[in-house]
Amino acid sequence: MSTAPHHPLLPLAAAPAPGATAEPPLPGVVDLAEVALLLRPADDVAVTTRQVPAGTTVRLPDGAEATTRSTLPRGHKLAVRAVAAGTEVRKYGQSIGRAKKDVAPGDHVHTHNLGFDDHTDGGAREYEFGTARTTLPAPTTRRTFQGYRRSDGRWGTRNYVGILTSVNCSASTARMIADQFRGPVLDAYPHVDGVVALTHDTGCGLVPTSEGAQVTLRTLRGYASHANMAGLLVVGLGCEMLPAASVLDGLELREDLPVRTLTIQDTGGIRATVRAGVAAITEMLPAIDALRREEAPASELVLGLNCGGSDGFSGITANPALGHASDLLVAQGGTSILAETPEVFGAEHLLLRRAVSREVGQRLLDRLDWWQGYAAAGGGTLDNNPSPGNKAGGLTTILEKSLGAVAKAGTADLVAVHEYAEPVTERGMTFMDTPGYDPVSVTGIVAGGATVVVFTTGRGSVLGCKPSPSIKVATNSDTYRRMSEDMDLDAGRIVETGLSVEEVGEELFEKILAVASGEQTVSEELDLGADEFVPWQLGAVT
Repeated sequence: MSTAPHHPLLPLAAAPAPGATAEPPLPGVVDLAEVALLLRPADDVAVTTRQVPAGTTVRLPDGAEATTRSTLPRGHKLAVRAVAAGTEVRKYGQSIGRAKKDVAPGDHVHTHNLGFDDHTDGGAREYEFGTARTTLPAPTTRRTFQGYRRSDGRWGTRNYVGILTSVNCSASTARMIADQFRGPVLDAYPHVDGVVALTHDTGCGLVPTSEGAQVTLRTLRGYASHANMAGLLVVGLGCEMLPAASVLDGLELREDLPVRTLTIQDTGGIRATVRAGVAAITEMLPAIDALRREEAPASELVLGLNCGGSDGFSGITANPALGHASDLLVAQGGTSILAETPEVFGAEHLLLRRAVSREVGQRLLDRLDWWQGYAAAGGGTLDNNPSPGNKAGGLTTILEKSLGAVAKAGTADLVAVHEYAEPVTERGMTFMDTPGYDPVSVTGIVAGGATVVVFTTGRGSVLGCKPSPSIKVATNSDTYRRMSEDMDLDAGRIVETGLSVEEVGEELFEKILAVASGEQTVSEELDLGADEFVPWQLGAVT
């Protein structure tokens, strides 16, 4: 049935009580395991699992005792050994930066005493390619979901009518058309998930052959041909640099996809275009509503992997659990797409070791080189990436953030690297070059073909997505409890109740199959996703 509610904010479930769970006071001396997680025996820091007040005496793994000199928030780093200034600080068994001053056991390790490290020591960094490739365990059962079979052999997880705009000048008109299908209008078409206007802020004032114009066009064409689109209307103004016809020119659209194109100037203005657009979509609805879900192999799913509002638990709970779910899908013959290039910086060596060829690995390095130049041209560096929210959640450097972020990719081999919004056709774990900004990244992943997205968050991102459903996973149980109406799954139980990463990953895999089969996500219940369509804008505006 339609996933768009009559009134997106009403009714809501009774609001849960806000705030984090009260923590009991600490005794005089506590074992490290009672207040923090040491991820690797050789790590210099442990991640606090609760607030640790100043003056707490902690018994370290070597039997020594250390007293905290300041209060450490939950998810932050507690030094478990002395680290001299200028020395690498290790977490996950990897360097997350260098100490800016001497660090003593029990110290809070964060922005005041931990800095960036480019790992080069003045020279070029050396990489290994394909030295850690793996064969995933063969599944004992071939899994399936209930999807929509498309005439080109692909399978959709949703049935949307999409309204794409070639230029910002037609955005309001597209939204007016979509608004006519809100409320009870679609009740007669229970197998249509909605009519969504996907608008953007460009399409003119640019050179059509420029990189920026081509990225915009590639994104629009990816959505036009998406497996979750069951009907398509393209709306343009008529005099723009990227005309409406260019969205479809040369694009091999499915035979079963009804398509119409309108331009405001040729149709007779906004009101006339709205009337014509409503008539065109109304004509499509009966055939789209006649489509039915069928059993499909899980190998036909394309899973987008994304994170936002990350915290100190992201790389411990939700991201590795998603990585396990990704491995389970890839083992079934499916596809997953890792993204957010600035957020693999510093952890790229882990992906390169899993690359199926040197050429694939080099494509990733080429994109990282591009990003370093892009950041420098804007007066920054890639270490500017961790946001204030990331830092409040315990992340300090981009190296630390990236090491946690790449955990979303599991252990599968890296089979391909794509530029933004390029079609992803390979089976296996792939990478797409996108910014770290959540809506731009997810827009590129969906343009590449993702039919389901899983989005992990520690601070509490509320991002939705259309036409592909977005499953939101909380990295910690406090966020899940505080924002339970916006989260689909609590991965914080890995820390709070002792569930394993594999157990939560298997639960998430089952959730992916259920959502692909039509189960609504919390974002869909709120009708989120149209405003989160944000193509990456590059280049000059003239």
